[in-house]
This record gives sequence, structure tokens and C-alpha cells, in this order.
Amino acid sequence: MSVVTRCSGTRSYSSLSTLGSSAYSSSGGMQISSGFGGGGYGMAVAPIGSRTQSVYGGAGGYGTRISKSSFSMDWANEMDIFAHEKQTMQNLNDRLATYLNKVRSLEEANRKLELQIKQFYEARSPACKKDLTKFYATITDLRDKIHARSMENSALLLNLDNFRLAADDFRMKLETETNMRMTLEADVIRQKRDLDSFTLARGDLEMELEGLREELVYVKKNHNEEMQLIRTQSGAVTVDMDCASQVDLVKVLEETRAQYEGIVAKNQKEVITWFERKVKDLQTQITTSTTEVQTSHSHVTELKRTYQSLEIELHSLLTQKRYLENNVAEVTERYSVQLSHLQLRIDALEEKKRRLNVSIQQQASEYQILLDIKMRLEMEIAEYRRLLDGEGFGMQVEGSKKVLVVRKEEVVEEHNPHMQKRVRVIVEDMVDGKVVSTSVDEKIQDVNDLKRPDDMVVQVTRTMELQ
Repeated sequence: MSVVTRCSGTRSYSSLSTLGSSAYSSSGGMQISSGFGGGGYGMAVAPIGSRTQSVYGGAGGYGTRISKSSFSMDWANEMDIFAHEKQTMQNLNDRLATYLNKVRSLEEANRKLELQIKQFYEARSPACKKDLTKFYATITDLRDKIHARSMENSALLLNLDNFRLAADDFRMKLETETNMRMTLEADVIRQKRDLDSFTLARGDLEMELEGLREELVYVKKNHNEEMQLIRTQSGAVTVDMDCASQVDLVKVLEETRAQYEGIVAKNQKEVITWFERKVKDLQTQITTSTTEVQTSHSHVTELKRTYQSLEIELHSLLTQKRYLENNVAEVTERYSVQLSHLQLRIDALEEKKRRLNVSIQQQASEYQILLDIKMRLEMEIAEYRRLLDGEGFGMQVEGSKKVLVVRKEEVVEEHNPHMQKRVRVIVEDMVDGKVVSTSVDEKIQDVNDLKRPDDMVVQVTRTMELQ
């Protein structure tokens, strides 16, 4: 937007809204211009001619306008203007302030319109580019955090796998220890049974010992009673014997007592010896059983370890077997697909070969037919030529003519590394233009010293004999 003001044909003043400048020209060859940009403005004085021009662009570069002002004044008016220059400058300054305010308001409106236009085009444009540089730092920070969290997750997963493996090891150890504990408990139960049997045997032996002791007490009591009875009888009865020597009863009783005490001591000693022998036998049996149990336990433990190692090996072999089966299935499938493709290709080639054979046979039959037709035409042409030329190489026999045609074809075929010569002699008997009989004689000869012609050289020698 622009505002151009002219003052009574002697002064010109122009204001540019988009560039923020104003100019004042006078006839004295001076031009006063003021301009502003950004937050301030400046004044400049420049010499001018008799014509002033201003070129400025519209808001946003959407238009360009050229304004010209021309004037002519005389010297008296110019002097009048210089006399009232102060007042004129004040008026111009006031008008300039008014124009500047208006320019500012118009620029503000222009900025609003440009903003609205920009928003409108941004809303209409589907591929509008936005300034995303302010988000790059945030994105980089978030990527670093994501990478750090990923590393932490990887470390946690690794630790989790290690803990899982350790848990599996501890589980296997727990199972092994549980099996050992169950084995030991079974051994303890078995040993408790043996101990109970030994305790019962010991109780029986103790009962026998108690019975023997009671019997010993009973025997001692009977012995004392017998001794008392004997003493009583010996004290109350006086027996007079007419013996030459008197028997000492006290000595006899002491001997009897010593004898019974010896028997009791012997029996007691025998019982103690038998009990000690039984206890030793039982202890030996317990020791042997304990040794056997320990040996069996060690053997069972070794068998369990062997079983576990064999089971692990079996699992590994089964895994390897499944892997190999999968590989075999995959290889079989892959090669079956390749085989099917090759079979399809073979079938296509066989079909092509069959078609080629059929085509070759058809061409051979057609060639043979054409060859026969050619031979017959050649013979007919020869016959017509003979008849036209009036050659007298024949004779009339019963109103019929017999023609003997002898053709000799020499074909030289080149088959590397040697050459063959094929000689074919065809004899045909013709009567009245009709073939009566045909005979073919073919010979093959090897040719080594012939010159190399084309791939096939055909030499035909025709001999016609009329009879």
C-alpha cells in the first residue's frame, strides 16, 4: 500500500508503507527523505532534478508500483517556500507523523493478513514442512534412554538366563539329594528292622539268662534246704554204726556243696560264653550287613549317576535325531521340489522331442512325396521333350511304348572326420507314360581325398533308354 501526496504543484511528498520511507522534494535541487526500518527511522538529503521518481514494492512482494511527480515553479515561489520553510517543515513533520502512524497500522494489518494467508496455505498444503529441529534434542535423549534401557533389559535377560540355568542345576541337585535321602531312609528302615530283630533276639537271650539265673537260685535253694534237712537229721538222730572208721559228714557236705557250686559256675560260665558268642556273631552280622548296605548304597548311587548321564545322553541323541529328521525332511522336500521341476522340464523336453519327431516324419514324408512327384515330372518332361524333338530312340511294339529310365545319383556327405560317397541307382520301366516297375541300388563309399564342397553334393546322371 502506498500514499502519494502533492503540494500545490511546487512540492512533492511521498510515503512508502511497505518500505517505511518518505521523501520531500523542493525546487532548489534538494530532496529530503526519511525512512524507517525495524524500530527507527532516518533522514537523508540528496540533490534532485526537475522530476522525482519512487519505485517500491507492495507487501510481501505481491505488487510493484512506480510513482512519478513532476513540477515546475518559478523563482519567486521558491523564495516564498524558503521563507516559510520552518512552518512547512512542521506541517510536513505532522503529516509525516500521521502517515507513519497510518503506515504502522497498515503494516500491522498487512502482517495479520500475511499470517492469515500463511495459515491458510499451510492448512491447504498436505505436505507442509514444519520446523522440527527443536525436537531433535528430545529425540536424541529419548534414543539414548531407549538404548540404555535396551542394554539393561539385555543384562537382565542374561542374568535371568543364568538364574534359570542355576535353578535347573539346583533342581537336579535337589532331585539327586532327594533320591539319596530316600535311599538312605530305606536303608535306615531296613537297619531298624534288623535292629528290632536283634533286640528281640537279645530279649530272648536275656529271658533265657533270667530263667537260668532263677533256676540257679532254685537249685541253690534246694541245695540249702537239703543241706539243712541233712543237718537237722544228723542232729536229731543218733546212729550207731559199727564201722571201723567214722565218716565225716561235714566234709561230705562240703564236697557236695563244692561239686554243685562247680556245676553252677560251669553252667553260668557256659551261658555267659554262649551269650558273648551270640553277641559277637550278631555284631559281626550287623557289621557285615552295614558293609553290604554301604556297598549297595554306593553301587546304587553309581548306577543312578550312570542312569542320569545316560538319560542326558539319550536326550541329546533324541534332540540330534529330531534335528537330523527335520534336516532330512527339509532336504527331501527341497529335492522333491527340484525333482518335480526337473521332471516337468523333462516332460516338456520329451513333448518337444515328440513334436519334433512328428514334424521330422511329416517333413520326411512330404519330402519323399515331393521327390517322387519331382521324379515323375522330370520323366514326363523328358518324355514330352523326346516326343517333341522326334528322337528315334524307341520302337513300336503292339501299339505301346516302353521306356527304361536309369537314374544315377551320387551324393557326397561330409561327416567329420571322414567323408562318405553315397551312390544310388534308380531304374524305372515306363510303358505309355506309366511307371511299371522301379528298382533302387544304393552303395556307400568312403571318400578321403575329395575336395571339400558344400555339406552335400548331388550329382545326378540320367540315362534314358527306349525300347
